[in-house]
Amino acid sequence: MNTVAVSAIFDVGKTNVKLCLLDDSGRAQWSRSRRNAVVDADPYPHFDVDALWHWLLATLAEAGEQFDIRSVNVSTHGACAALVDATGELALPVPDYEFTGFEDCGAAYDAVRPTFDDTYSPGLPAGLNLGRQLFWLRQHFPGEFERAARVLLYPQYWTWRLSGVAASEVTSLGCHTDLWRPEAGDYSALVDTLAIRDRLPPLRRATDSVGTVSADVAESTGLSPDCRVYAGVHDSNASLARHMCAGLKSPFAVVSTGTWVISMALCSDLAALDEQRDCLANVSVLAAPVACARFMGGREFEEICRLTASEVDGDCCEDDIAELVAADAFALPAFAAGGGPFMGRRGTLPEATGKGPALATLYLAMMIDYELDLLQAQGDIVFGSASEKNPLLCRMLAQLRPRQAVLLSGDAASTVSGAWCLTRPTFPRVELQGAYTRASPTAVQGLPSYRDAWRRQL
Repeated sequence: MNTVAVSAIFDVGKTNVKLCLLDDSGRAQWSRSRRNAVVDADPYPHFDVDALWHWLLATLAEAGEQFDIRSVNVSTHGACAALVDATGELALPVPDYEFTGFEDCGAAYDAVRPTFDDTYSPGLPAGLNLGRQLFWLRQHFPGEFERAARVLLYPQYWTWRLSGVAASEVTSLGCHTDLWRPEAGDYSALVDTLAIRDRLPPLRRATDSVGTVSADVAESTGLSPDCRVYAGVHDSNASLARHMCAGLKSPFAVVSTGTWVISMALCSDLAALDEQRDCLANVSVLAAPVACARFMGGREFEEICRLTASEVDGDCCEDDIAELVAADAFALPAFAAGGGPFMGRRGTLPEATGKGPALATLYLAMMIDYELDLLQAQGDIVFGSASEKNPLLCRMLAQLRPRQAVLLSGDAASTVSGAWCLTRPTFPRVELQGAYTRASPTAVQGLPSYRDAWRRQL
């Protein structure tokens, strides 16, 4: 057996699920991944949590044959919760937040949801406001909703399955749910409207260990009964936590990429947030409000590539970007229905281009630059995994924003690194491997003028 001591991070993204092992210095040692499929069946589209659970147990068992797993932490996407009954079974399937049926309760829900200046949670389509999901479930399945003994935010659903200990945590509560007041650090009135206050478990800090793996989990995986389970965290806030540990000088901004691209600007004024542009306040692992703007960048990148008959992982280079800029080839938002500053607008593409990955990269650069301006972001701009997956994107931002340093962490997965940081006893003073590098700007002639013309067309 490999005697290397590691922490296991279960990272549940909207598109993909990963289990990653990191050693005590934060170096990745091992990983496995799978797609995260949605079951499109009655009573509504939902996540196949049992399939994920069986995969997690089997993958932990495989990893445990090679490594000494000392702790487990969980990061997941937001806008998701599980209703669990007194027997430990789901009272209802875990909904997919992209289900548009949640909008059926529109006027009734809008009459009870708190104001934006109370929660800094914008009104969003489908089920992106978790409060809307819960309101709809209560209307349509009153018996099952009443039977639910616990309402578990999605990271804490998995930590509960691993440990048997129920908890709540603010990064998921504060993720455009309508349930949390970031400045007050307390639940909103909607919690009492939904009659769930007593069903939300006690709050724990993201750095807390809630206990050890349950006896059943230890038996089925071979993990030590002493393996610690941490409280769990919202994925974008895990990414932010990774950079909070790095000693960066405030203010700075972090751009977290994946299915969602989320820009987070520390020290920006919450009063400047524009609800109509999908700006919001997330809540950091230290329970502080953080000004954010977001769009479904990963999904839109894929869609632009699909519409241009291009491979998502196809090559693109600076010359490809320069050619598109010189031709005034504009991809204009939006290419996904879920959120973003231009939600409700149908995306348009230039008449002909075979450079799908380059056009999609140029589009992401325009959108991220726009959102950083929305947030009035100051100081350095930090990229995590994008610096590995799409360095050209980071370099374009460096050209577009010459007065700010664009820093690259070199992380393959900042979310995983951040979740690992939360298991360290000295957080937020965690020594991480590797230093930031400054992105060298592209030299695309006319890129700032292209940016201005792109914005004028909106």
